[in-house]
Amino acid sequence: MSISKKTTKVLAALATLPLLAALAGCATTAEVGGGSSEQSETVKVGVVGKSDPQWPAFVDAAAAEGITVELVDFGDYAQPNPALTAGDLDLNQFQHIVYLADYNVASGEDLTVIGSTAIYPLGLYSTKYGSVADIPAGETVAVPDDASNLARALLVLQSAKLIELKDGGSIFSGLNDVDEAKSKVKVTALEASLIPTSLPDVAAAVINNDFVQDAGLEFSDAIAKDDPSDPNALPYVNVFAARAEDKDNATYKKLVEIFQTDEAVQAGLLESSAGTGLALQTPVADLVASLATVEADTKAQK
Repeated sequence: MSISKKTTKVLAALATLPLLAALAGCATTAEVGGGSSEQSETVKVGVVGKSDPQWPAFVDAAAAEGITVELVDFGDYAQPNPALTAGDLDLNQFQHIVYLADYNVASGEDLTVIGSTAIYPLGLYSTKYGSVADIPAGETVAVPDDASNLARALLVLQSAKLIELKDGGSIFSGLNDVDEAKSKVKVTALEASLIPTSLPDVAAAVINNDFVQDAGLEFSDAIAKDDPSDPNALPYVNVFAARAEDKDNATYKKLVEIFQTDEAVQAGLLESSAGTGLALQTPVADLVASLATVEADTKAQK
């Protein structure tokens, strides 16, 4: 598969991004209950889609516990991890374990997991066809081009019997693993945030959850998807990520607890995914072990 080529391309793109120096975290004096002033720690959290309903609820719930959360919104997946590595963020929450492992291996960094949020099914959408069976042979289907989501998207297409993967498929599958002679459709890879606007140009596309509504679609419009309740789906659990030296930070752990237990946050999480997200409180030890396994497997693939 093409992980090394893909991650090299991503890292080259990252080199052109301006440093987000203005995002550096600090402690501020904030007005809290009754108009009195107390020292309130500000934690900068990088997200993709801060308008999603769970995030305003999260900010409010954290404030009630004396923690000021500043959400830093990014337009694509390539930016939050480098920003966290550089210290421009304190935490980020936008990715699953496979994506984080791929970033760590490609960059030589050691970002780690401090808590789970949810797992979401990855769906195939079309504005031309009402079902997978309706897609004619020889048509083109788009998938996200980052290595981790590309592999998962290919597995979705294989489950839908649109393609066949030479090795049966894995979290490392790439376009080179598609057996074109045995596949019904052709596959093209595009940057995830661009797929919604490209959907009219292809027969169907696997669209990451953050961008489904950007395409004017609902999650229920998916004509195929994977099963997030599968035990083998652990590497696709979405997580809060931190720098390794901050893995035991009490404030950051408290924020994870707030996200996992606050009723308004959880309601927002379900609303933002139209009820498709499966909220999780996976033990951190299991998440860390999964990250280590995927990183080791990723290195072995190179």
